[in-house]
Amino acid sequence: MNNKKVLVVDDQYGIRLLLKEVFSKDQILFYQASNGKQALEIIQMEKPDLILLDMKMPGMDGLELLRRLRKFDAKAKVIMMTAYGELDMVAEASRLGALTHFTKPFDIEELRSEVIRHLAS
Repeated sequence: MNNKKVLVVDDQYGIRLLLKEVFSKDQILFYQASNGKQALEIIQMEKPDLILLDMKMPGMDGLELLRRLRKFDAKAKVIMMTAYGELDMVAEASRLGALTHFTKPFDIEELRSEVIRHLAS
């Protein structure tokens, strides 16, 4: 997993902190953004291998960010995270090419193994 880049986009600081801790032992380069605008800047500069994207954020939500991302990167690997059971949003994210989604609170080991699996493929 050396030098693989993961970006976590979530407006909740606690989630970003938790995920940073979870991936710290995997030798993954970890980036974080608290909003969509910040995320787009990091994506264009760092070209992350995988993006963990929160569905609900103030300003630009996860779906809007995913739509914008698809305009310049059709192949970016994205896993959606949501605190809600918004099936319509999850379906839209799937149409936009999200690999999968996790509902908060998620099983941290399950999320970690899914991220590692997609980084390895």
